[in-house]
Formats: sequence, structure tokens, C-alpha cells
Amino acid sequence: MKVLIIGYGNMGKTYANSFIGSRFIKPEDIFVLVRNDFSTIETSIPKTNFSIIPSEEIGNFDIVILAVKPQDFSIMAESIKPFLHNEQIIFSVMAGITLKSLEQQLSCSKVVRCMPNIPTQIGMGMTVFSASANVDRKELFIIQNLINTTGKSVYVENENLINAATAISGSGPAYVFFFMNAMIKAAVDLGFNESEAELLVNQTFMGSVAIQNSYSLSNEEWIKKVASKGGTTESALQVFEKQSLENSIVEAVKAANNRALELGK
Repeated sequence: MKVLIIGYGNMGKTYANSFIGSRFIKPEDIFVLVRNDFSTIETSIPKTNFSIIPSEEIGNFDIVILAVKPQDFSIMAESIKPFLHNEQIIFSVMAGITLKSLEQQLSCSKVVRCMPNIPTQIGMGMTVFSASANVDRKELFIIQNLINTTGKSVYVENENLINAATAISGSGPAYVFFFMNAMIKAAVDLGFNESEAELLVNQTFMGSVAIQNSYSLSNEEWIKKVASKGGTTESALQVFEKQSLENSIVEAVKAANNRALELGK
């Protein structure tokens, strides 16, 4: 299987390194295509330059991964469209570019669209993906295996859920960092120095996720285990409830979803 990655930013590098690290694809079968010269980039991937690669070679790849910025898609599509064919799988990580747009602008029928998040860079990502009707089960299985080299994935038939995934898992890490940062500030206010506060909060988050994954208990059940009646945790939770924190989080996620819908138009 030969893979062409168009665009070598964060996501392009993440996929290339994950494919190689997992040994799912041989390094010699992964190529990258960029507009700028990257002779200074150190990588085991064969180096090619967008301006000098023989254009007809684009059709020699089984999977073409589109990892450029969404605003660059139209120009890129014009450049590669003449050399693509219907047996290739087009795999897009561009936010907001729909399956229909990909099919129309590239004249291809096998198209996959996904929404990864930033932890894919360390193999702990969450990716939601959808595909056009012409991508068969075997091809979906191959694509999911590729995605899973960067973490975990969920396939959805309803493409609209890609926007919802943008609001949940795509933007989600920022929500976690926001909450962690607030806890760190509170720890400093209570007397800990910055490094101590960061350790307290970071380990608390890591440990909480780990224990939640280790037992088949719901989040509500875990909250009850930590929050004894009349105790310190209950006092904190009462403030969250008084401030309608849960509703604020739900509304924030919905706002992110609405913005994703706007950007996709």
C-alpha cells in the first residue's frame, strides 16, 4: 500500500510518524507533497517537492491524505484533480470541507472525511470519520486501522456528526486545559507554588481518567464515591450547581457546534 500525504504540517507529520512507528506502512511507501522546499526537515520519509514531482505519479498511490489548510483546498484541488482516479481513496483531515465538496472538486468517488484532535500527536487521539457511499467495508477497515495508529476512532454514517465531533473531541482538549488552568490558579491562591500546583492538578486529571477507565462505573457513581455527605467535595459541587456550571459547559459545546456548522457552509 502506497500513501501520499499532501501537506506536511502538524497533521501530515503526525500521520507519517504514526504509520511508520506502528509499522503499518513501510517508510519507503509513504511520500509527502508540499509546495515549499523541505530539505531541512529531518524525516525518514522520502522527500519530494510539490513543484518538481512528476504530476502523473499522484495517480500511483492507493491513499491520498489531504492535510492542507481548508483555505488552500481549492487551489490544491485544481493542481491534483487531473491526476487522480476513482480507485484511489481520498482521505481528508481538512475542517469544514464536506464529502460532497471533496467529490465535486476532485472528481473522485471514494472519499473519507475525519476530525482528529491534538492528542493524535502522541498516539492518544480521538478521531471521528465518515465516508462516501462508494467506500466499501474493506476500505473503511483499512482507513480505520490507519487512523487508529494515532489513538482511537469512531465511524459515523451521518456526516453532520463530524461537526458535533469538532465541538466535543476536536475542541475538547482546550476545555480540559481551561479547567486545569483554573484549578492551578486556585491551588496557587491557596498557598502552593506554581510547580506544585501544576503537579497536583496534572496528576489528579491523569489519575481520575485512569481509574474511570479501570472500572465499569458511571461518572455519576464516581462523583458519589468522592463526595461524602457534608464534606469538602460536596461544598465544591454545590458551587458548581449554583453557578450552573453544567449548563454552561453544555451551552459552550453547542456554541462550538454552531460555529462548526457556520464554517462548513
